[in-house]
Amino acid sequence: MPRPFPIPRWIAVTAVLAVALTLALYTYLRVEQFLIRDPRFTFSDPTGDSLEVSGATHVQTRTVEAVFSDDFGRSAYLIPLEDRRAALRTVAWVKDASVARFWPNHVVVSVTERKPVASLPAATGRPWLIDAEGVLLPPVEDRFALPVLIGVRPSDPLELRRQRVGRLLGVMKDLGPAGRSASAVDVSDPDDLKLSEPLDGRTVTLLLGDRDFALRHDNFVRYYSEIRRKMPDAAVLDLRVEDRITVVPQREDQ
Repeated sequence: MPRPFPIPRWIAVTAVLAVALTLALYTYLRVEQFLIRDPRFTFSDPTGDSLEVSGATHVQTRTVEAVFSDDFGRSAYLIPLEDRRAALRTVAWVKDASVARFWPNHVVVSVTERKPVASLPAATGRPWLIDAEGVLLPPVEDRFALPVLIGVRPSDPLELRRQRVGRLLGVMKDLGPAGRSASAVDVSDPDDLKLSEPLDGRTVTLLLGDRDFALRHDNFVRYYSEIRRKMPDAAVLDLRVEDRITVVPQREDQ
């Protein structure tokens, strides 16, 4: 039969644990106060070197600094890193970001920027760019050699924009290098994708349907010189029937 644990010993053990817990809590609070109050841990203002930003090509440094505006002048210990990372991910052109704290008072931000895959027509108002996820990107000074994506509006829901950008990317992947010359892709009708490309000083629009884009485009390239010779004014060509290329008549007001 086990011997009962003496009550005095219970009291002694409890007292020791209570003292140890109190000392640990006291030590933690003292250390925390030291990290908060000691000037060596002060996160300096933007003119200092406490904030380091990398990977930001189109995201302006001052925009990143604005995310940390509430942190400058106080201890780096108090910076809520996950909150600041979440805020950075809402900044235009930022796809993702990491925020790391290095003692005593240094914060390193690494930005992963979004990559535009097309631009929206000028008729949509602001000259938006758009990435592979359908996220709209404000214009920047850089010049991008990108096709115009027709059939997407800034007011469209994100999921719709993502789906239609996916159609554009599907066409471009199928066409391979031949797709680099495209000036515009119209994805308004999922059953009939239209690709426009400049040829001989004019723009030709090709009706590609919903499949076999590379095959149909190759067929057009093969017979383009003959089409050009016989019908020099042809501007819209229907490639959806496998064994023929049809010129689509244009209305007089077009």
